[in-house]
Amino acid sequence: MKKAIVVLLLIASIAGIVFAFGGNQKESTETSYLRVHIRADSNEEAAQAVKYKVRDRVVEFLTPLVAECESKEEAMEAIGKKLGEIEAAADEVLRRGGFSYGTKASLRKEQFPTRVYENVTLEAGVYDALILELGSGKGDNWWCVVYPPLCFTGGNGNIVYKSKIAEIIKKFFGDQKKKG
Repeated sequence: MKKAIVVLLLIASIAGIVFAFGGNQKESTETSYLRVHIRADSNEEAAQAVKYKVRDRVVEFLTPLVAECESKEEAMEAIGKKLGEIEAAADEVLRRGGFSYGTKASLRKEQFPTRVYENVTLEAGVYDALILELGSGKGDNWWCVVYPPLCFTGGNGNIVYKSKIAEIIKKFFGDQKKKG
């Protein structure tokens, strides 16, 4: 009975959030996501390859940093305090790869095209973003969403989706497969 009440409250909360933010979906989307944008130095093969190595390192750095953030603003504040460390982590990857240029990290608003992450579509628009420019930053780029953590990539380039709500529900009810 206790679990049923908690589930009903959780569903009611989610429904309330959907109803409250359902009016202007584009504005709500643009203001509720923090994106990450990594720009390669050039389109040369080596510069593009190291961009993905930097991506993996930066995602590894960011994951625990934003995991406990409860809002985009909190994530932006946490990341803003660590811009130097983010640059250092990226620069280490560049140095190990034999590149002489460095990284410039900043938080700012930027225009993004429409992007589909499996069943989540982010409309084109201006979003707050963590921007990492590798060297000149004039090469092809990679972008994703850092908050809420909709996607993070592993070394194989596959997108892994994470849901804080699903994690809470799983923790509350336990792993039903184990009890099976």
